[in-house]
Amino acid sequence: MIIDAHVRLGVGREVALSVDDLLATMTELGIDRALVSPDERCTAFANREGNETVCRAALASGGRLAAYAVANPWAGPRAVDELARARDAGAVALAVDPVLQGFDVLDGLLDPLLAFASEQDWIVYLRTGTPPSALPLPVATLARRHPESSFLMGRSGATDFWIDAAPALRYAPNLYADTSYAPWDTVLSDFARDEEIGTDRCVFSTDAPYTVPRAELARVQDWKGITEQQRAGVLGGVVARLLGRHLPPRWS
Repeated sequence: MIIDAHVRLGVGREVALSVDDLLATMTELGIDRALVSPDERCTAFANREGNETVCRAALASGGRLAAYAVANPWAGPRAVDELARARDAGAVALAVDPVLQGFDVLDGLLDPLLAFASEQDWIVYLRTGTPPSALPLPVATLARRHPESSFLMGRSGATDFWIDAAPALRYAPNLYADTSYAPWDTVLSDFARDEEIGTDRCVFSTDAPYTVPRAELARVQDWKGITEQQRAGVLGGVVARLLGRHLPPRWS
């Protein structure tokens, strides 16, 4: 089974992705399932609107989609309340974007949301690659502070901070690499060869609509030097394991 670990639904500043277009692309490419998060505006401040959108989309998708919840940590206790409301509507994981939401990952502002995610056994997707607040090494430090949770390093520092991705993964064993944007013959192969990382710490993601999903999938399918069992893990097995008890019934 192929699971896309992160896409954004809705209208962004330069891109857009509708539910119909996402499902059509998944069908065309043979992507079975996808985890969906709200668009940029809804991630930044219209959290309830965004959570309602992705939860409705997941509910109506016939089991093909599952929802990330978002909440801006500047909202304090109301942010946690919004995560609880999204959980009750069907969300299965937390998505965080320090740049859109305006905070430093190590300033403590996110801690109440991470505590909630830990209580729910949610994975945490955290986009990286934009200095100074969303970089692999600070995210690794954050993951070390919260060893009870699994963190998905969105974009793995792409592109200027790929060099920090492997050290970040070695530093925090509960941190996982997102394959989007990463060439298999350099970045991904370095992960695979590293005894402290390996393909078991890599998760397939298209990060649509910011990328070309066909190219993102082909990159993993063409990845040379790994076994088919390892490829199957990257394409879906690893994220399915991380979802644990929140794995939707049709995703097993």
